[in-house]
Amino acid sequence: MLEAFVNIVKIPDLRKKIFFTLGLIAVYRIGTYIPTPGIDGAKLAQFFANLAQSQGGALFGIMNMFSGGAISRLTIFALGIMPYISSSIIIQLLTAVIPALEKLAKEGEAGHKKIVQYTRYGTIILSVIQSFFIAMWLENPARFQGLQIVQFPGWSFRILTVITLTSGTAFIMWLGEQIQEYGIGNGMSLIITAGIVSRIPTAMYQLWALFSPFAPEKAQLDPFTLILMIVMLVAVVVAVIVVTQGQRKIPVQYAKRVVGRKIYGGQSTFLPLRVNQAGVIPIIFAQSIILFPATIAGFVPHQGFQNFAMALTKGEWLYNSLYALMIMFFAYFYTAITFNPIDIADNMKKYGGFVPGIRPGRQTAEYLDFIMTRITFPGAVFLAIIAVFPSIISSWLKIPYLVASFFGGTGLLIIVGVMLDTMKQVESHLLMRHYEGFMKKGRIKARMS
Repeated sequence: MLEAFVNIVKIPDLRKKIFFTLGLIAVYRIGTYIPTPGIDGAKLAQFFANLAQSQGGALFGIMNMFSGGAISRLTIFALGIMPYISSSIIIQLLTAVIPALEKLAKEGEAGHKKIVQYTRYGTIILSVIQSFFIAMWLENPARFQGLQIVQFPGWSFRILTVITLTSGTAFIMWLGEQIQEYGIGNGMSLIITAGIVSRIPTAMYQLWALFSPFAPEKAQLDPFTLILMIVMLVAVVVAVIVVTQGQRKIPVQYAKRVVGRKIYGGQSTFLPLRVNQAGVIPIIFAQSIILFPATIAGFVPHQGFQNFAMALTKGEWLYNSLYALMIMFFAYFYTAITFNPIDIADNMKKYGGFVPGIRPGRQTAEYLDFIMTRITFPGAVFLAIIAVFPSIISSWLKIPYLVASFFGGTGLLIIVGVMLDTMKQVESHLLMRHYEGFMKKGRIKARMS
């Protein structure tokens, strides 16, 4: 692996891509510390410190994770990349139900560019709406325990906030597209990962304070517990990698076709069906829904609603049970939206492909649907386990949730998935130039080429 990193530096084109990507990520991180005009930063920090101890802080914690801490400081990048993610999911869902968008998605590169443009428009619209309501929310001191967050409230502040936050999101979107085109890896995913990874120093500091090696009388963690945590972390990361990479390979045979004097087809290949087809989307959906009552409870002083929200506290059995069931539901729901066995079967039939032992057409579609339904179940169960694991670890070992969040949940899945995707792209650049890659399989291919 060390040799692979040395080889990266030897390739000018790859080296340029990597440094370009790191430079734009650094620009993004700098922007997460530039404050929005008209905000009293000290009072805002005090409010979020109080909110973190209440039920309403749960959803804000997720939003803060995706924005890399920008929302807690209300910087120009406070909205982060979430409007773009929401717009992408909405467009993807609409593509499955609106025939015009579905037709556009099948038009190749031209259709893809059109859908990307619609996603950008949706991002701007969502950013304007969200930033306007954030400005209105900030102007009300009653929601901030009497703290006057906005120095000069009014329409001038609202318009300035909308322009600032919307421009910030548009700039982040542009950064992601530049990384995608001129850098290495998926730009949007790398920006999200950079925000999540930025929390590691804070988590490590909290863990150091709990262990207190130089002040044993203050230590809350013993060495055995620390070793156990390290072993569990390695095991969880390995499990995430295995499930993320896991796939069922369906053999596909293409019949020979004679066109003029040439013979086409006849080769054997396979159709990969991923165990975790939905990725992290089910966890994001489930988190947004299950944390909504707890967030509203912070602003609605109704005793019955407060009691219901208390039952949905992180770590409680009702929270974990509902959370796991919702993740499994959304795993199947999103897989059904994104995986269309009928289209796949029709395309295979069009080009003379068939699954050995299965008739082309309808029976192939039913077979693919049968396989995907069953391999989605272990993927959905794994997502549910990995999502509730941080809550279990936090309550079991009595450690802060920020530290426990790196033992599973959305953050770990995103980090592992993005890192694997980026390593694959770097590996392909190395193998194209006959260098050894990261993986043993890559080295074998490089020597054979």
